[in-house]
Amino acid sequence: MSAVRTHRYSVADADLEEFLARRTSLIATVREGHPGLTHVVLVRLEDGTYTDSWHWETGEQMGAALAALPTFPEAPLTMALTKDGTALNGQVVDER
Repeated sequence: MSAVRTHRYSVADADLEEFLARRTSLIATVREGHPGLTHVVLVRLEDGTYTDSWHWETGEQMGAALAALPTFPEAPLTMALTKDGTALNGQVVDER
């Protein structure tokens, strides 16, 4: 069963371009070492916050990537541009 890690956070408008560049680099680095990452979706919500969903083939692959997170130098650089962040893990129950 596929797994998803969803983040919710804010990014200052002045930081958005740099955030997107850092996020792109982070995604590439994660994919290089963890090919189970199938896709990543960033959505700007009407209240100005963002949801960032990272989709994995399996929960085990997601767990391995999360365990390796401290080895990705892009992660703290990217998340430094966010505030009020939360994260939740889940499993896909139905996808059409």
